[in-house]
Amino acid sequence: MSKRIIIAGGGTGGHIFPAIAIANALIEKEPDIEILFVGAKGKMEMEKIPQAGYKIEGINIAGFNRSSLIKNVGLPFKLLKSFFQVRSILKRFRPDAVIGVGGYSSFPVLRVAQAKGIPTFIHESNSFAGKSNILLGKKARKVFVATDGMEKFFPSGKIVITGNPVRKAISQSAITKNEGINFFSLDPNKITVLVFGGSLGARSINEAIDKDLDVLLNADVQLIWQTGKPYAQKAKERVEGKKAVWVNEFIAKMEYAYAAADVVVSRSGAMTVAELCVAKKPVLLVPFPFAAEDHQTVNALQLVKKEAALMIKDGDAKEKLVPAIIGLIKDENKQQEMKKNIAALAITDADQKIAEEIFKALSLK
Repeated sequence: MSKRIIIAGGGTGGHIFPAIAIANALIEKEPDIEILFVGAKGKMEMEKIPQAGYKIEGINIAGFNRSSLIKNVGLPFKLLKSFFQVRSILKRFRPDAVIGVGGYSSFPVLRVAQAKGIPTFIHESNSFAGKSNILLGKKARKVFVATDGMEKFFPSGKIVITGNPVRKAISQSAITKNEGINFFSLDPNKITVLVFGGSLGARSINEAIDKDLDVLLNADVQLIWQTGKPYAQKAKERVEGKKAVWVNEFIAKMEYAYAAADVVVSRSGAMTVAELCVAKKPVLLVPFPFAAEDHQTVNALQLVKKEAALMIKDGDAKEKLVPAIIGLIKDENKQQEMKKNIAALAITDADQKIAEEIFKALSLK
């Protein structure tokens, strides 16, 4: 009888893409395993998971809105409804295990699974664990983490340091620089800067690029600019008629973007950092300052200390980002040093380690 596993979570690419990597690794080891994703209705997992070839069921769940307390009025009802929906999904699917990858939807799914005695596993990508994961970690079989020092959040006997799973399309990419450049219809003779702010975009990065776009282009630089949805229209109008810029709200095939890039500008979410290490590119990090416990700054500083990245504070981006990009582009030696140092931090088999540990814990293998 084939085993059944639920993977719950989402909200951003930082939760979705590792979840897909884990699912792929599980199927690689046990081809007859059945996998069902559970996500939040209206969130990006409802689109990205089916694109990756997996089934997903949506539940009515939302997070606490810190900026508008009035929007939280319906939250208890949504939470209650999500628990009923989860019970129904678990009853129908009868999973042998549930894996939580973070995001709103992972909490009710793991909570109900734990109440029913179904083995649960957690993947915590950040150096600071989220509150719901800390709560769920007490009853989880194993907690997979990216870095050491996580004993302050989880029982030490349950922690397995695996690193963060990077999509195989990126970790095993054989795409050449020319293939990457052609994919975006750009010029193979120009220096290419990849700018992105995670799957939802980054306002400070977008505004900095927008402000000094002509300065960048005058430095004979071309741009792959992923804006996220909120800024997409403004950016498209800004670059109209400029052949040296490819702009869109989302990059579906990041492996081509990494291959094309000479220099990368990005946020420093845990999954982005894991990908950047594998892609081996000189990078300017602009941490999102409102992330829980300011963990993006912590992530960025870990690379900066090893001379594997440069960092610019979010509040300084508008004035300092583009000059820093141009400075790095002109410094070949610095680029080579950063490439070497960031490559040394790459982990390419985290998904395999997680799959192995899950099978071991379930005595499937």
